[in-house]
Amino acid sequence: MLTRQFDSTLFDSYSDDIPSFLKKIYAARGMSESQLSLGLSDLLTPNFDQLDQALLLLENALLEQKRILIIGDFDCDGATASVVAVKSLRMMGAKYVDFLVPNRFEHGYGLSPEIVQLAIREKQPDLIITVDNGISSFDGAQLAKASGIKVIITDHHLPSDELPEADAIINPNLKGCAFLSKNLAGVGVCFYLFSALKTHLNKNQYFVNNSIPLPDLRKVLDLVALGTVADVVRLDQNNRILIDQGIKRIQAKQCSPGILALLEIANRQAPTLQASDLGFAVGPRLNAAGRLSDISRGIKCLLTEDMNDARRYASELEAFNQKRKEEQTRIQDEAQAIVDSQDVSEGKFSLSLFDPSWHEGIVGIVAGKLKEDYHCPVAVFAKSGSFLKGSIRSIPSVHIKDLLDLVDRDNPGLILKFGGHAMAAGLSIEAENFYSFKRAFDAAIKTHLNNEIPTVDLLTDGKLEACDISLANAEVLKQAGPWGQGFEEPVFYGEFEIVDQKIVGEKHLKCRLKLKGDAQVHDGIAFFQAPLESEIVTVAYKLAINIWRGNTSLQLMVEQISALE
Repeated sequence: MLTRQFDSTLFDSYSDDIPSFLKKIYAARGMSESQLSLGLSDLLTPNFDQLDQALLLLENALLEQKRILIIGDFDCDGATASVVAVKSLRMMGAKYVDFLVPNRFEHGYGLSPEIVQLAIREKQPDLIITVDNGISSFDGAQLAKASGIKVIITDHHLPSDELPEADAIINPNLKGCAFLSKNLAGVGVCFYLFSALKTHLNKNQYFVNNSIPLPDLRKVLDLVALGTVADVVRLDQNNRILIDQGIKRIQAKQCSPGILALLEIANRQAPTLQASDLGFAVGPRLNAAGRLSDISRGIKCLLTEDMNDARRYASELEAFNQKRKEEQTRIQDEAQAIVDSQDVSEGKFSLSLFDPSWHEGIVGIVAGKLKEDYHCPVAVFAKSGSFLKGSIRSIPSVHIKDLLDLVDRDNPGLILKFGGHAMAAGLSIEAENFYSFKRAFDAAIKTHLNNEIPTVDLLTDGKLEACDISLANAEVLKQAGPWGQGFEEPVFYGEFEIVDQKIVGEKHLKCRLKLKGDAQVHDGIAFFQAPLESEIVTVAYKLAINIWRGNTSLQLMVEQISALE
């Protein structure tokens, strides 16, 4: 366990209206006071490369009422981006706008030739806009262009040296792109494009000339918040603004009925919503459809303005989610059995696992769980036709997209295709090349880490005095959010006495804890934790608010608990 160091100069620079309790936390995250402001006016301006080309294409498509088709991705970021695009275009007067999302089992990822052929066959688009995909779709973009279709790619994934043949590409990670935040999710890039389009059209008197009310794009910020949280992108100031503004709209129920229906089915209350609820309750239910079937149900859930329809779609998504949980449990157990059977020297630097019965829509979650348990990059593969499709989840010290670039360069033909970003990637290989990939992957990581096994220490914000372990401070921290990757929720630690403990829900430890030297007893919950024999323990915890039957109380969310050494 390590304690975060904080910048004392930064600490001293904060104004007096910031509680001292928070100053230390902000300073430990390197946040200046100006970076704490979460107003819409603080958002970065959309100065993307190729933005002017995209705006002219979109303006022309609206003026001539061309057929516009949104091609999304089969996860929550892609689903929310699809809905943002469709809703924004409809607000701007588009009559012929539709969406199409690849089925991961039939069409593969992104703007593939297969999805372009399906689009031509069923939708006859004049303009295709990709959201959350397309930056690696060379063949699909080429086919669309050859078929006379204009193409705008909006994406946030890292590009290779070559770019697809498109009429415009909007991606903050393009080399030389002046947009300062490289951390936007796909839905954030999409939102920025249509915000810029609204400004452009308004300047040209488009809305006045066509008797269209000026669109209020704040109406899609709930979707931007959901997609940004679900994609676990880094929460710089810009992303925190987008999430905070979207959450406020959901709390006020000024949002998509689909989000309210999904919160309802997950037993979460909109007025007390936090970013974590979007990540753990709403996002997985949308993702489940894309993992097991077709995310278009999730898109329809978010698109509908009818609450009854939203509830019907939410029920379907919940059924998928239950199925996903069962399948995930099976694959996790089987993956764990493989790890347990391996030689002890394996798995220190990486894990690569495969079973022909595993589901390609689930392996990414399993890779993520194993990465947390073993603190090394994990690649989990499933059979997909005659190939293997893998999902990789990585650790902070290994930029996985860059590492795959290296493996691909040193082993020509080993990887058929791949894409991703720093912490997650997807790839395809020939089935017979699994062990060759496993060896090359592990060797590349060993070299990158100089043969030093990475250690992962829980970062805490230090010890709290008894008087600071309070419901008031839990409320202060809640208001100081949204928290997430790159702006981590504070974790504290201390020595506690276990007053009593019991298992609830078959595998979670509910306990009452007393800080050493203090008489106050606090409720605590530790997920997936067995009872402890020792009465005196070291606890790493978060301050949380528990609302039960109308009563509000402090609860310690236990991250780690162990006998005091």
